[in-house]
Amino acid sequence: MSESGKVTFWSLRQKFVDSDDDIPAESQQVMYYSLAIGHHVGMIDCLKTELQCPLEGYNEWLALLPEGEGRRKLSGLLKFGEITIDSTHTSLLAYTVDALSKTGAEPFRSWSRRLIELLGEIEREPAIYLIAKRH
Repeated sequence: MSESGKVTFWSLRQKFVDSDDDIPAESQQVMYYSLAIGHHVGMIDCLKTELQCPLEGYNEWLALLPEGEGRRKLSGLLKFGEITIDSTHTSLLAYTVDALSKTGAEPFRSWSRRLIELLGEIEREPAIYLIAKRH
């Protein structure tokens, strides 16, 4: 079964609100999440492309992952067309792709390593979000 299309992971890394006021951390999270979901109304150009892969390759990558919540989270992209990855998913997803990042065949090894790098960046700066979309 050949599927055309691709999967793109974008990151939201920038503050888009120009303000001299200090924004409390709790409010920053709400602001960043609101901006992350803004891609639904045409803000994709504000996001940075981090990883792209063919849809068929993404399906193969998923098939190599261990059963569990991490695989289920990443599979949500196939069901819903997109997923958001935030600081609540970092450990789960890093654990899920860890083995492939070390011993997997290419391109799955590289994709897994890149996802782990991105998850590490979210760990260091929880305001960063990833959005993965099928198109």
